[in-house]
Amino acid sequence: MMRVKVFQEEDEDDLSEVINTFLQEHADIRVCDIKLSTDILEDEEDTLTLFTVLLIYL
Repeated sequence: MMRVKVFQEEDEDDLSEVINTFLQEHADIRVCDIKLSTDILEDEEDTLTLFTVLLIYL
């Protein structure tokens, strides 16, 4: 059965670390596809960048 896992972090390096940890802990899965999205949210005071990955696996 195909499954998905969503990861979201504010830092690219943190995102990579979280994904790599997930893959190490689930070495038996087969990755089918990875989708990456970047969102930039701004207001008068701050800018927030969010990196989101959708991991599709079996």
